[in-house]
Parts: sequence; C-alpha cells; structure tokens
Amino acid sequence: MSILRYLHVDVFTSQPLEGNQLAVFPEPGTIDTPMMQAITREMNFSECTFIFPPTGRGDIKMRIFTPGEELPMAGHPTVGSTFALAAEGTIQGGCTDFVFELGVGPTPVSLEWREGKLWFVWMTQKLPKFGAAIDDRDSFASAVGVSKADMTDGFPIQEISCGVPFMFARLSTRRAVDAVSVDRKAFTQCCRDAGVEPLPTFFFTTDGPQEAGTAQTVYSRMLAPTFGIAEDPATGGASGPLGCYLLHYGIVSADAARNIVSLQGVQMKRPSRIHISIDSKDGAITRVRVGGQSVIVGRGELTVPDV
Repeated sequence: MSILRYLHVDVFTSQPLEGNQLAVFPEPGTIDTPMMQAITREMNFSECTFIFPPTGRGDIKMRIFTPGEELPMAGHPTVGSTFALAAEGTIQGGCTDFVFELGVGPTPVSLEWREGKLWFVWMTQKLPKFGAAIDDRDSFASAVGVSKADMTDGFPIQEISCGVPFMFARLSTRRAVDAVSVDRKAFTQCCRDAGVEPLPTFFFTTDGPQEAGTAQTVYSRMLAPTFGIAEDPATGGASGPLGCYLLHYGIVSADAARNIVSLQGVQMKRPSRIHISIDSKDGAITRVRVGGQSVIVGRGELTVPDV
C-alpha cells in the first residue's frame, strides 16, 4: 500500500467552506491513470489534480480528473493548484508568472501577492471557438425544466470552448436559473435532434443586483451529469467562454468585459466568485483570463494499493 498526501482547497472564494472543493496531490509518485481516476471518485469532489515533474513545456505537469473522466484543462483546478503549490513552496514567494503543462498545452497563470502571501491568481485560457447551436428552444426549455418565456430571445443556446466545450443558455431571471432541473434523457435527445453532443451546460442571467466595484455580475449555474457532476459550484473552464459569449453578443461592452464577476454555486450553498477579463481589439477577442482567490482548508493522507 502507498500513502498519498493531499491538500484540500476551496477555490474561487476567500472564505473557508465556500467555493469549489479541490484535492491536490503534490507527490503522486508512479500511480497510473486508472488509479488517479479511482482516487478522484473516492474523494468525490468536482475535480482532483495530480502534480508531476515538467517535461520541458512548463514549470510543472498537472493532470486533472473529474469523478467521470480526465480533462485537458479546467479553471478551478488550475487556480486552486496554484495556491496549493505556493503553500508547498513549489512556487516561490513573490513569483508572478508560472506555467502549467496541461492536456491543452502550456497554460500560464499570473500571481498577485499581498503581505508575503498569495492573494489572487489569473489563468490565461485559449481564445474561444464558437460551435453549434440548439435552435429548438421549446424542446430545450422542456428538457431543462423551464418555460420558453424564461429563455432570453435573440441569444443562442450555443457551444463555446476555450479548451473544454460547454453549452451556454441565457435565461431571463435568477429565479429561472434556480429553477433549472435537467431531465438527462430529454436533454440528450434534444441535443441529438440538433446534431450536437450532450455537453455540460452553463445557465446564466444578468438579471439582479450587481457586485460592488464590478462592471457586470452574472448569476450562474453549471450542470454536468456527463462529467459525473450533478452541479458544479464554480467552473473556471466555462467562465472564460461565458465572458466571450457576453462580449460577442453585445451583452456587455468591450470595457465592461474586462471586469466581470460570475456568481455561481449559490443554489448549492457554496457561493463562488469567478473573475473574468476579456480583452479585445476591433471586435476580435485577443485574450481570455479567469481568476480568483482560494483557501487551503485541510491536509490529509490517502492510503491506496500499489500499482
């Protein structure tokens, strides 16, 4: 048997017991892919990360798993693992730039420090790819438990990816976002009828009060049964594409797109604040960043069979 050390991090929050939980294994040794997948199912968080020596394309290699599958990129694991590696001393105090080797390639993060402690992390994501849309709004609304009146006219139900694809649906009110309940069978059929893959789906609205000091607050939920996640309290990998959707479809201005907060996880009683900054020039998106804070709330050991 082997004993693996891990750090328990709450991500996209400055308060313990909020945000999205993450287990970071800083010294996984020689465990194989099936064991990493089994460990992630055992931990039962949205994701776990496993840290390995770099291969020459970055400062560290990291693999990311949900309970259902490995991901090539994800936001809350990248931001949370940055805080964990700073606590471990792998990232030296005062370091402002660090590069993770992920499945999508080298992924840079920028670090901000206050009083000698890591305070905030920005992750740079790939530029967006806008994919297929679901045109049958009646079928989609029925599959996700809202009325057609809850759908916002003029805005597509569309796939967007900044490394990992998600489906995005704008709803009219926070009440409608809270009411979403996906019928997996009906949703899968709706997607197949539209000729698109059933994807994790991000529901959002710009309705409601705004966060102090931000240009735009988005109220959001992300449901991903295909990832083994009924609902995710904070989804950094979807937040970059969300900002791109908001800018691309004119919901926010170019200036406002540099300062967005997505308020996610409220329905789960794990409120998370994901900061989004989208740069553009002459109408074209030139940089996508997602950032936030994290809190280390625990450390532990997991005993696993040798492989």
